[in-house]
Amino acid sequence: MGVVNVTPDSFSDGGRYASANAAIAHAIELIEEGANILDIGGESTRPGAQPVSVQEELDRVLPVIEGLQGVSVPISIDTSKHEVIREAVAIGVQMVNDVNALQDPTAMREVAASDAAICLMHKQGFPQTMQSHPYYLDVVSEVMNFLRERIAAVEVAGIQRNRIVVDPGFGFGKTLEHNLELLRELTRLSGLGVPVLAGLSRKSMLGTLTGREVGQRLPASLAAVMIAVQRGARIVRVHNVKETVDALKIWNAINDNGR
Repeated sequence: MGVVNVTPDSFSDGGRYASANAAIAHAIELIEEGANILDIGGESTRPGAQPVSVQEELDRVLPVIEGLQGVSVPISIDTSKHEVIREAVAIGVQMVNDVNALQDPTAMREVAASDAAICLMHKQGFPQTMQSHPYYLDVVSEVMNFLRERIAAVEVAGIQRNRIVVDPGFGFGKTLEHNLELLRELTRLSGLGVPVLAGLSRKSMLGTLTGREVGQRLPASLAAVMIAVQRGARIVRVHNVKETVDALKIWNAINDNGR
């Protein structure tokens, strides 16, 4: 899954693709590099990020989605706003990537009324404060329990299991040790019975471990992605698609599993 941030304040690319034309060109480049899914986002959810209005988010993402009509890969919309979900799905988005895991009933209804897939992510708290004092008694069990409950809730709402993906939410209300424990035990999440998405690319946990700034975290990102794949992740959300595809080619050649 290639990341396309149509935001001026993204932690990972500093607003390089904040204009529609730049975002579209970047998305096409990611497809050429081997992305299987594009994830389009118009609101930063980095720690400390401030929310944007519905209209502002729509103004950012809809021109990009419209400009990518007819591309060869599915498009995901990275949003929690039901209004954005409605408009994005109406113009052909095939997946909703919701950091709030469809806890908004209206967002739930919008996805249920569509054919779109849904990625349910775990987070503790809100972007503005989530990294202040994250606390868990057992982070893996608590994340799994939350995701299990959300899977059950969306199934009750009429969203079939074959449309569901889960994301443990690395960096969303977790300390470094919480993130490492989730990565160590990622195999357990496959027991939920749906594909697992791992978003580790350029995350602050990698900066903490290596001392590298965001733009210098490619080697660490590749290492983290490959560990996630080894532990069962079926989708990896990344910024550096070309390099990740090359790494996965080696993995596939060794394991011959066709992933």
